Amino acid sequence: MVFKHIAKSVKIAYTKTVSSIAFYPAVIAIGFLMLTWLMLKLDFSETGKYIKAHYDWIRLKDASTARTIVSTIAGGIISLMVFSFSMVMILLNQAASQMSNRMLESMIGNRFQQYVLGLYIGTIVYSLFLLSTIRDIESGIYVPALSIYLLLVVTIIDIFVFIYFLHYVTQSVKFETIILRVHKQTFKSLENSHKIENRDHTTRELPHLTPKIIRTQSSGYFQGFEKKALLRITNELDLLVKFLHPEGTYLLKDQAVLEIYSKEKLSNENLEALLFAMDFYDGQSIDHNFYYGFHQLTEVALKALSPGINDPETAVLSINSLSDLFYYRLKHLPNPQITNDENQVRIILCCRSIKSLFMDCILPIWDYGKKDRYIQNTLQQRIKILQEAHTNPELTQFFTDFLEKIDAKIKEGNGF
Repeated sequence: MVFKHIAKSVKIAYTKTVSSIAFYPAVIAIGFLMLTWLMLKLDFSETGKYIKAHYDWIRLKDASTARTIVSTIAGGIISLMVFSFSMVMILLNQAASQMSNRMLESMIGNRFQQYVLGLYIGTIVYSLFLLSTIRDIESGIYVPALSIYLLLVVTIIDIFVFIYFLHYVTQSVKFETIILRVHKQTFKSLENSHKIENRDHTTRELPHLTPKIIRTQSSGYFQGFEKKALLRITNELDLLVKFLHPEGTYLLKDQAVLEIYSKEKLSNENLEALLFAMDFYDGQSIDHNFYYGFHQLTEVALKALSPGINDPETAVLSINSLSDLFYYRLKHLPNPQITNDENQVRIILCCRSIKSLFMDCILPIWDYGKKDRYIQNTLQQRIKILQEAHTNPELTQFFTDFLEKIDAKIKEGNGF
């Protein structure tokens, strides 16, 4: 069990490390460090000496000139990097103040920005290590000419990347771009969540047994569970596990989280193994849970409708994205059951219903923007489309009641 705890801690640490803004820059910098070593090997190999001996234009004999070139490039790229990411921080701060702090995670985690940062850092690492190899010795001047010319090529690439980076950053912090990015990420997560299939699902009846309640050991966000590990435990012990809360729920210490149905009495070790298969940690990664994407889009709309911002058009963009996600959810029901290889139901999930998602996301937007014509018209149009996308009588009545509220508010605003 101690080994499992260590393995899980390592897994969580690995996930946080890979998602960190510094991971890819560090990997790229290490790659440039290896490139420095390979180029120096080539420079002073027989092949390198032959190239420098037979091509005068690639020959560099003056050590002071070589040092000047490399040191100038290193200083220039450092200045370029500081300017680039100072601008990024300013734009991120502006976007966070006008949209939502939770948007920063998706913006900071942008892979292209990390690649550019890695390219700059890699160039600096390459330059510094190359600079340390240029020296005068008694037998002559020790100048890695091939490595220096490669550095010049990389520097030219850096400059063109910087020009494109300016354009990319200014476009990436536009509200519609950020909303579209979150929408795409949420849509992908929604597609991948628990094998969503385009069919109705029937839930297995629970056995006539007294369930064993599993409670949390500490407070935190329920982020999900390790499917293979939990299926293995349920197969070995012949269990049926029912989750009491959907993923993304914040649970308090000693709060009920699982119901276990078993004919045999379970040991404390077995119960601990079941709880160990569940993930509790802070953070709101859309890739792990689509609900966080719904929540972020809702926050953007609420912030846009606040008196300090007063930007209903941005709220409309968020509503449109949410409507598209709701439409897909209505057409693709989640599978609430997970079966083993013998097609036996072993895990029953607690999935968020359309109604609960709607109440969590759309109703707060309505509370903030029900007096705004943009919001009234947009919600009216989108809900009519959602109403036609399903055959559930309960949802039909729910949407009908909401449309009546919108109609009443529109008539009130028109003086009817």
